[in-house]
Amino acid sequence: MTLTPEQQLAQLTSGAAKVLSEKELLEKLKLGRPLRVKLGVDPTAPDIHFGHTVALEKLRQFQLLGHQAVLLIGDFTATIGDPSGRSATRPPLSRDEVLENAATYTEQAFKILDRDQTEIVYNGDWFRKMTYEEILRLNARVTLQQMLQREDFRNRLDSGQEVRLHELQYPVMQGWDSVEIRADVELGGTDQLFNILVGRDMQKDEGQPQQVVMVMPLLEGLDGVKKMSKSYGNYIGVSESPQEMYGKLMSVSDQLMDRYYLLLLGESRDASQHPMDSKKALAEKLTARYHGATEAENARLDWDTRFSKKDLNAADLPEISLSALPAGLTVLSLCSHAFEASFGLKKSNGELRKQFIVSGSVQLNGEKQTDPTLPIKPSPGDTLKLSKKHAVRFIN
Repeated sequence: MTLTPEQQLAQLTSGAAKVLSEKELLEKLKLGRPLRVKLGVDPTAPDIHFGHTVALEKLRQFQLLGHQAVLLIGDFTATIGDPSGRSATRPPLSRDEVLENAATYTEQAFKILDRDQTEIVYNGDWFRKMTYEEILRLNARVTLQQMLQREDFRNRLDSGQEVRLHELQYPVMQGWDSVEIRADVELGGTDQLFNILVGRDMQKDEGQPQQVVMVMPLLEGLDGVKKMSKSYGNYIGVSESPQEMYGKLMSVSDQLMDRYYLLLLGESRDASQHPMDSKKALAEKLTARYHGATEAENARLDWDTRFSKKDLNAADLPEISLSALPAGLTVLSLCSHAFEASFGLKKSNGELRKQFIVSGSVQLNGEKQTDPTLPIKPSPGDTLKLSKKHAVRFIN
């Protein structure tokens, strides 16, 4: 069914943190042609997590409505590093490192986007051809006062931290990308707002229609508080195993589940469903997106075996080698090690004591371990239940 421009607008703006402006976007949708929708990514790392996919999911929505998805690979800008939200200068990457990361990044992105309907461009194609004179003319379009309006630059200067001159180039280059692409819409995170607005200004200077700005919220991680990040240990990686992905999704709170439905699936949770059924549906849908329906179903069955049917011995659990365990283990230190090693979750000692151990959640082979200081020495084949959603098996 073909949607009207008004219906498209309602769907596309759902979940967005800011759209500048909805009126402009509606006017562009009424043009009756596919819009060129730009998402720029700098492949500074080989793997992406669900936080990175929020903008990709929105790009997919545009794609499903018949618009042209333009995935810009910042093979040039990634060697500089986006300063957005940074408290320090990013370490530089070589172009070979960037291209190696780009290969795995795009493979993961195409688990969301339709590869055949996605236009891929590299901004090195134009920046590496520019003369120094052309670069100076490009810089003349932006004032230092504009750059210092950026919160991250201003905060670093106020705190006495350095801001390298090459970092000031980044918004200029991202803006020029929009001119080269002739973008109708640019997507990004909320930390990209300044850069995308520079693109609007540059398009206006070039006599092009200005792009609509659509910024997406930063996704909270599994803790429901901090943004999803590998450094915080609260992430779900796109390349993680089906069982690990499904299990991590089952650990989110009911409140966070609603956010994940909206930002990762572009839909609302069925309020008539029991929260546990809704969470299983969320976990299975997202696991199916990255691993296929069969693997997602197997992950659900495995989770049910482990936690719904209480049959840990028959379950496919994460394994911990006994030789990798530190000496002198207590219940507390073993739980801390198991959470971090198997699930990437860093729990404080206070949280482990109160919420998991003293409460009776922690069980070794079905026996509760309620004393945090008790020495413990697991054997091969033992299972350690950490919570309703996390358990591990020990091997030689």
